[in-house]
Amino acid sequence: MIDSPWEYAPAPESRDIANLKSSYRMFVDGKFVDGGGEPLKSINPATEEPLAEVSSASESDVDEAVRAARRAFDDTWSTMPGKERAKYLFRIARLIQERGRELAVLESLDNGKPIRESRDADIPTAAAHFFHHAGWADKLGYAGYGPDPRPLGVAGQVIPWNFPLLMLAWKIAPALACGNTVVLKPAETTPLTALVFAEICQQAGLPPGVVNILPGAGDIGAALVAHPGVDKVAFTGSTEVGKQIQRGVAGSGKKLTLELGGKAANIVFDDAPLDQAVEGIVNGIFFNQGHVCCAGSRLLVQESIADELLEKLRVRVQTLRVGDPLDKNTDVGAINSAEQLARITELAASGDAEGAQRWTSPCPLPEKGFFFSPTVFSDVQQSMRIAREEIFGPVLSVLTFRTPAEAIAKANNTPYGLSAGIWTEKGSRILWAAQRLRAGVVWANTFNRFDPTAPFGGYQESGFGREGGRAGLEAYLDV
Repeated sequence: MIDSPWEYAPAPESRDIANLKSSYRMFVDGKFVDGGGEPLKSINPATEEPLAEVSSASESDVDEAVRAARRAFDDTWSTMPGKERAKYLFRIARLIQERGRELAVLESLDNGKPIRESRDADIPTAAAHFFHHAGWADKLGYAGYGPDPRPLGVAGQVIPWNFPLLMLAWKIAPALACGNTVVLKPAETTPLTALVFAEICQQAGLPPGVVNILPGAGDIGAALVAHPGVDKVAFTGSTEVGKQIQRGVAGSGKKLTLELGGKAANIVFDDAPLDQAVEGIVNGIFFNQGHVCCAGSRLLVQESIADELLEKLRVRVQTLRVGDPLDKNTDVGAINSAEQLARITELAASGDAEGAQRWTSPCPLPEKGFFFSPTVFSDVQQSMRIAREEIFGPVLSVLTFRTPAEAIAKANNTPYGLSAGIWTEKGSRILWAAQRLRAGVVWANTFNRFDPTAPFGGYQESGFGREGGRAGLEAYLDV
């Protein structure tokens, strides 16, 4: 009989697989070129060590990229038959798969997420989006938007740091399938996989100018959004920036989609399978360190089962391993940046100050890097900041309810509306609740499940428009 608890031995993935370069350049008109902006330093959030120097764009580079995209749109891409565009998307999808291990390691180095997640979720789903949209490229006349829907033109796309390659795929795949060309700005802290994607575009033989990648800070994103040569703007990020973009493009005639913040409710009714619900709760808030717009950050538990569920949840959270993102046994990796860690810490402190009961996992944290222990707040009131504001970290707020009507009222008591979860054994209750929840995506007895065939998007301050599925094509078509 073994007295001490069984421990996992380290199982690190090789950093060498990432083929990390000392420097990266932006991608314009089919070529890698030096940018006119101040170079960026990409930092490994797990070690705080520099990874690479990245050439960043200037406003004149934005203008050149948009002009290149316009030439490619007018001369090549928009006039190409859909079945020919599809071939390029299929090639890109296959190359993502072929270079999947390299991309997964690079993503974990640059972002801080566990290799298990980048390897098993991010990269395969990114490839799946290109496969799916390749299938639509020659069938747009049957998508329900008229017999001959037309592309919009040049799409300016700005993506966040939480799912760098996956968000790129969500944006670029439908744009190309519909005949648009793209200028994309990756997040300032996570540009590396986007620039490797540019290599994949070259490998696939994509015509010059169809895809352009411009690393840079927020000013470059603002310049791209405001450029008069951009016909369509797609943004995923904070609600505050989304509002600025909406004000900026108002009256310009540009088509706009926004996927913004969230404060999702994960509702557990008294007849729910508790062990299954605990796994869904953990996946809903601790997946990707809580850096998920649709994270189930508000847990609503029926009062009669609250104590039992919380006990099971604490036992389960204690088993989560926090540490080296490249270790295949790691469950919770590094927070993406020092700035994000400071915000999580500040909001968690507000929970203490406002009287919520904090429970923190006793897991050891690495001495270096940006890490935050999985945390659960109970006795949370709706007026508290941790129940109202998006924390974007591994922090769960637990509220209780007595009746289903109260659960719906509390779930909808938020300016956001991106996602929600329902846990119950009654199909009728699932349908009843889903019809009343003001959220773009409602999961039943699961959470954080994504598929390129299913549309994703929000309501209210979580944005508008849909990405994925047939509905997501409309954002890139003149209909």
